[in-house]
Amino acid sequence: MRLRILTVLTILFIILWSASCRKDFEYAPSNGHLSFSKDTVYLDTVFSNIGSSTYTIKVYNDTKDDIIIPTITLKNGVESFYRLNVDGVAGKEFENIPLYAEDSLFILVETTIEINDNTLNELLYTDAIQFDSEPFQQSVELVTLAKDAILLYPNINQNNSTEAIVLYNDESGNPIEIEGFTVPNEHLNFTKDKSYVIYGYAIVPNGHELIIDAGARVHFHQNSGILVQNGGTISINGELSENEELLEGEVIFEGDRLETEFNNIPGQWGTIWISAGSKNNSINHLTIKNAELGLFVEGKENDPEETLSITNSQIVNSSRYNLWTRNAHVNAANIVLGSAGSSSLYIENGGNYSFTHATIANYWNKGFRFNASLAISNTSITNSNIGFDLLTADFKNCIIDGNSTNEILLQSNNQNSFNFSFQNCYIKFSENQSSVENNIFYDFEDEAHYPNVILNGELDYFRSFDNDFRIGLDSEVINKGDLNIANSIPLDIIGTTRILEPDLGAYQAIEKDF
Repeated sequence: MRLRILTVLTILFIILWSASCRKDFEYAPSNGHLSFSKDTVYLDTVFSNIGSSTYTIKVYNDTKDDIIIPTITLKNGVESFYRLNVDGVAGKEFENIPLYAEDSLFILVETTIEINDNTLNELLYTDAIQFDSEPFQQSVELVTLAKDAILLYPNINQNNSTEAIVLYNDESGNPIEIEGFTVPNEHLNFTKDKSYVIYGYAIVPNGHELIIDAGARVHFHQNSGILVQNGGTISINGELSENEELLEGEVIFEGDRLETEFNNIPGQWGTIWISAGSKNNSINHLTIKNAELGLFVEGKENDPEETLSITNSQIVNSSRYNLWTRNAHVNAANIVLGSAGSSSLYIENGGNYSFTHATIANYWNKGFRFNASLAISNTSITNSNIGFDLLTADFKNCIIDGNSTNEILLQSNNQNSFNFSFQNCYIKFSENQSSVENNIFYDFEDEAHYPNVILNGELDYFRSFDNDFRIGLDSEVINKGDLNIANSIPLDIIGTTRILEPDLGAYQAIEKDF
């Protein structure tokens, strides 16, 4: 009896062992029974000669048989602009790929498309991943729109390195260095014909002017930007657009990642730096988004010349500041300074400023924010013992708002001049907080500093957390602007007249479209 039991157990063990050691060649052909996570993969728009993100496809074997896929190839062959990675192996052609019953495998897809036809600014490139051959062939379509672009980047010297430039010092006094290059003379006029992609900092040197035409699109790689040096000039000549979707007249500065998921990621690129001593700088109808520091404007102490005139423009979604000025002379009208990781507008080291019909509103929702939407100081961010005169900081028909309790911060060393005024402005501020420094500056009954201000209330933005600061018909700021001030800027940022009943901020109120 005992021997019989041992014999039975031995036979069962042999059967189980044989099943577990089945050879890999015991696969059925796929025979067109695959299924896919997508039947078409749309790789988002890319620039010519610049690689795309990586996209994933899952291939499923829904049968109860282990199968083998005879071939996985690209329809356009080895010359295809697409690249594949099948279960960890890179290539463009694959043979005899096993796939277990009710299992799946991953295919990764990337592309770098080259536009060789100089007459084309865009190319819709298509291909397909083909599985097996006829009559059992299945396929997944691949579609990518490629844009031709002008690439600007630093030259590499004999030591395989590029020039390092100190951009600015951070809050701890540490230098932030960048790689830079002088903009070639033939590219000192950016047109709308092709997009521009900048690697490193494009430097506008002394005696040169960078002119950017209406409709131009400028894209910046990580840690890249534009630096206007002492004696240089930047002129951005955007125009009012007729189509609010195409924005054909607007100049747009943003990162070089065109995939949808990067639309609202802050800190993708560096800054536009207008340095001390640059002159006659002007900006009209410009959108700056997703930078680390949108616009940094630096002036010279007691310089009567205007550093920058900026109109009809918006700077949003910067990881630090949207507009940071240092002892500059800035005139701004019809501008939106939206959400930022720190202040929307930071004025440091005094200077001379005029903001008319500005919307300064910080609804940052990508982390904690400790600074007020508007911060003004006549000292240095790194050394409060160094003071400068704040000659003027005038805000007229403006909105100062955000998702914090107090959205203005005024800091003076009580030694240098500190002149400011808010005329016909909306200000979000809690009068009950006695811990605010320099409370003498927050006397909102003081007509010298705060004539006709509105404290708190409903602004009825369209979509504040998406940086859409158009105001609806239930806003507190409707018809609260000074008429004489408004008449000097008769149209709002999108071309709506305001000369009869001016509202505060960059936009006139309109009925919501949702």
